[in-house]
Amino acid sequence: MEAFFISTGLVTLAEMGDKTQLLALLLAAKFRKPIPILIAILTATILNHALAALLGQWLTTLVSPEIMRWILAGSFIAMAAWMLIPDELDDESGAIQRWQKHGVFLATFILFFIAEIGDKTQIATVALAARFDSLFWVVVGTTVGMMIANAPAVFIGDKMANRLPIALIHKIAALIFLLLGVFVIVQPYLSL
Repeated sequence: MEAFFISTGLVTLAEMGDKTQLLALLLAAKFRKPIPILIAILTATILNHALAALLGQWLTTLVSPEIMRWILAGSFIAMAAWMLIPDELDDESGAIQRWQKHGVFLATFILFFIAEIGDKTQIATVALAARFDSLFWVVVGTTVGMMIANAPAVFIGDKMANRLPIALIHKIAALIFLLLGVFVIVQPYLSL
């Protein structure tokens, strides 16, 4: 369950103010159909994060545990730094226009899946899956984290999002990623 709780918490914090959360706001404003948008976000996240977690697990078979430990520590520390850089949503309104003819669900699914590729939360999922032995709980945790961050965005729109202390949330997430990276480095020495 540790994998679930850490994955949920980290991804929830990492997603606050992230480009995919901003995309969820845009999609909600454009389509005004929260249920199909949420189902599409859930489906896209499960697929995207399952693939990312599989990649993370596969990476552990390529390198020794000692090298993987340093890669993971570096990844978590890099994620800490990345969290301090605010995301901006590129001109997604054009992409939404192009895909809207395919319906709310398909447009949301495709746009969300593509936006998540190489995103902070996807990279975090790769690292978390490499860190923990439970692929299932990492994917469930990261998906729950995405939904915790995005469901309110879909339902309440940008009215509430403008009131959240996004910079503070990013700093907290950065600190957690940093601590996790340091923990990965010192963990073997703690059991002496």
